[in-house]
Amino acid sequence: MTQVPTVGAATPAAGGFCPPAYGQRSLSDIVPAVAAALGNPLAPTPGSPPGSTTPADRLLLPDAAAYVVFLIDGLGARLLGRYAEAAPYLASLLVGSAPATATVPSTTSTSLTSLGTGLTPGGHGLVGFTTRVPGTDELLNALLWDVDVDPLQWQPHPTAFARLQHAGVRVSVVNKREFDGSGLTVAAHRGADYVGVDRVGERIAAVVESSATRPSLTYVYDGDLDWTGHRWGVASSEWLQQLAMIDHEAEQLREALPADRRLVVIADHGMVDVPATARIDVTMNDHLRAGIALVGGEARFRHLYCVGGAVDDVVATWREELGARAEVLTRAEAVTRGWFGRVDPSVLPRIGDVVVACHEDTAILASEHFPYEAKLIGMHGSLTADEMLIPVLVD
Repeated sequence: MTQVPTVGAATPAAGGFCPPAYGQRSLSDIVPAVAAALGNPLAPTPGSPPGSTTPADRLLLPDAAAYVVFLIDGLGARLLGRYAEAAPYLASLLVGSAPATATVPSTTSTSLTSLGTGLTPGGHGLVGFTTRVPGTDELLNALLWDVDVDPLQWQPHPTAFARLQHAGVRVSVVNKREFDGSGLTVAAHRGADYVGVDRVGERIAAVVESSATRPSLTYVYDGDLDWTGHRWGVASSEWLQQLAMIDHEAEQLREALPADRRLVVIADHGMVDVPATARIDVTMNDHLRAGIALVGGEARFRHLYCVGGAVDDVVATWREELGARAEVLTRAEAVTRGWFGRVDPSVLPRIGDVVVACHEDTAILASEHFPYEAKLIGMHGSLTADEMLIPVLVD
């Protein structure tokens, strides 16, 4: 087993949670670090964490004229260390590297937006997988963008990709054709040149071509490992086989790139397997449903939107019912802890009146509204180290 190092704010705190290392080593710091390494540093943007960091804390990358950022959805740093034998190339890059953190919640839509914008969740406003559209009884699914919400209004800030492109760096997004122009792509990655691909071979060829420009940043995404983990679990032979395939793809990509182009392999979150015995279904528990108007988020990180005046009762009930299985906080408490970074006032009502972050392998299902959750084995969203720590592998 390969030991995964920890550093600074990426070290799990008391209670087993790993707080986000915004402004130091988090997904929102990746593109600014690449920009600096390309010789085109980005100025701070609204929503950036306050204060400054020391060089020992800050994410620093080696200088280069072209960078390729390969994001493998669901590849937590601890998972890679635990199953290193299945991914010898990627595991070899763990030596001497230190992990960064995902966002809170540790979920794809939030993390990908922090990567593309350089902002914390409280700045860009995608604060969960499903969140309430303020003033309505509707939830926005940030992956499917299934509600009539303008992504330019939901996330109005210029992206880091766009700012870097404006500064003269060619920025390309290499991803599936179906995601071109989607709500999440517009919110998170607008301003970059979009290159639609659907197969590994054309993906690698597109990355090689896009990264030939100097200076350039090419971002490429693979979601198959995450899908496999959700369906089969991260302890499954299916997941290990998929990890081996991703490892081979990453190695092929490195071999196809000229030596003067840097490859950085990262992830958006990790994953934990949730057994049937660790699942609690809000739909089947009238005690937990009391005072709640709308349930959002996902099974590992719930946003609870309460009826008027019910917040204190909901907090008390959920804390009593769940005990040590989850952290139950009011919106203000979660914001004070810095889980979302600096929060824009317009973003506050999107966060649940109460947020519930699960410990260990607990999951809070809401089968009435999200029946597919019961079919998942691997889940993510909370602040455990298996979910929060992500690799930053440079080759």
